[in-house]
Formats: sequence, C-alpha cells, structure tokens
Amino acid sequence: MSTTATEGVFTPKPGAAPLPRMICAQALLETKMLLRNGEQLLLTVVIPTLLLVLFSAVDIIAVPTGTAGGQGKSVDFLAPGILALAVMSTAFTGQAIATGFERRYGVLKRLAASPLPRWALMTAKTCSVLVTEILQIVLLTVVALALGWSPHGNPVWVVLLLVLGTAAFSGLGLLMAGALKAEATLAAANLVFLLLLVGGGVIVPLEKFPGAAQSVLQLLPISALSDGLRDVLQHGAGLPLADLGILAVWTVLGLGAAAKFFRWE
Repeated sequence: MSTTATEGVFTPKPGAAPLPRMICAQALLETKMLLRNGEQLLLTVVIPTLLLVLFSAVDIIAVPTGTAGGQGKSVDFLAPGILALAVMSTAFTGQAIATGFERRYGVLKRLAASPLPRWALMTAKTCSVLVTEILQIVLLTVVALALGWSPHGNPVWVVLLLVLGTAAFSGLGLLMAGALKAEATLAAANLVFLLLLVGGGVIVPLEKFPGAAQSVLQLLPISALSDGLRDVLQHGAGLPLADLGILAVWTVLGLGAAAKFFRWE
C-alpha cells in the first residue's frame, strides 16, 4: 500500500511573522518588563516627580520665572526641564541599564538567533520607551498643574520635541548598552544622569554657568530638549528650529552608531 503526500497538509508553513508584528510583539514585551521593574520605575517616575515638587515648593535655586503673560511661578520654569529629565531617565538611563544586563544574562544572544533584526529590536525598545513616557508625562503634567503650572505654546511642537528627544536618548542608551559591560553601563549611565541633571539646564539655568561652558552645554541633547520645551511651554515661542536641529543630529549619530556597533553578547 503506497501513500502520497497531499499538497497543503502542512500549511501554513512555519516561518517568521511579518516584521511589523514582530516589532509590536517585542515592544509589548519590553513595556511589560519595564513597568514590572521597581528600580526603573523609581528612576523614571518617582525621582522626576519628587524633584518637581521639591524645587517648586522650596526656593533652593533662583530661577527665571517670566512667561508669555508676565511673571510666573518657579514651576513654570521647572516643569519643562523635568519633562526633559523624564525622557532622559527612561530613554537613556533606564534603557541603557536594562539592555546592558540583558546582554550579560544572554537575553540578547537568544534574540539574535531569532528572525528579529537588530534595527527592529532597537525600534521595539524605542516604542516601549514612548509608551512609558506617555504615562510619565501625564503624571508630571497633573502634578505640575496642581502646583500652579500655566503652560503656553503649540502642543504640536512639544510632541515633536519629545519624540526627537526620545529617539536621541534611545540611540545613545542603546549604544552604551551594546558597547560596554553591564556593570560599566550601570555606573556610566547613572553618572551621566547626575551630570546632565546639574549641567543640562533642567534645574539650574544655563545662564548660571560661565559663557564658555554655556556654549558647550547648550549643544547637549538634554539642554536642547529642556530649552526647547521651556521656550514653547513657558514663553509661548514658535517652532524651536535650533533645538530641534541639535536633537536631530544627536538622533542620527546615536541611532546610527548603535545600529553599527551594538553587540548581542
């Protein structure tokens, strides 16, 4: 008795899912992992909120308070900077540390054996960061409004700044995580976070620094993001082309370098 194979019995053929579906699935997994990590939530949610409340309620540092409508409160200056800090803490510091330890524990090595391309993994991680940032921004906005914040400007420019800032910091975070050992990434990412918190115009205005230092500091991505958000939300300015240009350059450099030098193990 002979048997013949019937065409179509073993369909659908096993294989990789469509690329958009793989990216969405990985982004969903990354988001769940991030939201379950208590240390990351402390860094990305609790610390920016505490800084906003503390420096808005206590005159530790004299900050300019002029707004589009005249004199404002210190929260009008601080809120845009804290929003920029939240983006950096999630897209750069938190992502660099988490990805660095994923390399150490072999998670990325296993992902490398999957059909998911390197650039698609970076895209999924960036999408996960954007979802987390939405939660951050909602929380910080509610807290700032409760403290008397009076935002101005076009929200479209705000969204554009936040998206470009996220892409820039995400690229830099992935570059660090893909090039350094996990312990070195942990130390370097936290050090950079503290340095940029002080010298990036988040809480201390750049005008407080010497002129030569200002010329360098204003080219940093955190300075461009905080200044751009402040120009729009505090002063009601139009499209901040200079700040967007700086962020665009950092985005191209960061994501390009991460895509080229990122190591799976």
